[in-house]
Amino acid sequence: MAEGNAEIQELFGVAGKVVLVTGGSRGIGYAIAEGFVKAGARVYICSRKKDDCEAAAERLSSYGECRAIAADLSTVEACQGLARELAGHESKIDVLVNNAGSIWAETLADYPESGWDKVFDLNVKGPFFLIQALMPLLEAAASPQDPGRIINVGSIDAYHVPRHETYAYTSSKAAVHQLSRHLALQLAPVHITVNVIAPGLFLSKMLQGTLEAKGEEAVVEPVPLKRLAQPSDLAGAAIYLASHASAFVTGVVLSVDGGYATTL
Repeated sequence: MAEGNAEIQELFGVAGKVVLVTGGSRGIGYAIAEGFVKAGARVYICSRKKDDCEAAAERLSSYGECRAIAADLSTVEACQGLARELAGHESKIDVLVNNAGSIWAETLADYPESGWDKVFDLNVKGPFFLIQALMPLLEAAASPQDPGRIINVGSIDAYHVPRHETYAYTSSKAAVHQLSRHLALQLAPVHITVNVIAPGLFLSKMLQGTLEAKGEEAVVEPVPLKRLAQPSDLAGAAIYLASHASAFVTGVVLSVDGGYATTL
């Protein structure tokens, strides 16, 4: 039994890995960060609001190692600054989780350029230039048998058209999916995998208003598994994509949506 447990730990374990989770102070990012901390990884979280980020890191530190870095990743300069700060603490990064994102809802007639730019700057430009800035640290951790891992958080809205008028969000997430596939090909020679987690309905700040207006039962009615995504669902997907179990997996979009977008 002990030998079997050791084999499973070797297959799915992430203990000792260095992980950066952007947008890690709440929601999906917090759930993923918590999973990695509890699994024994050394985790850095970043978010735009310093106080919120530090408070989240303090809570997560009760389970293991977690540190906070405040950063607004909508600019190239901020991405480069975060990379420099991390390089001051670590010689390598095993896992980068690009989760930080923004949404903007408005009618087609009134959709503002500022809203479009805000969403694309954070959702698409930010992950790309953060990857660019972190390449030396990611390559330092990479090997043929245990690649460096980039996990981008997309959305089922990238291929499932929502009824809400969130034009920039859906377009940006589709861009994230395609960018991830492109990077998966380009980074394969340096032993870095790039995959996407596409969440479905998750109890987040964005969904709270809909739940209050319609009720949870009505919201989950079209979901075949008849529930919202739980924190453990997202954490489990991220840990799989960071573990030895997925060492030969790259360019994949993993839907974590209870079958909502892929069975309708």
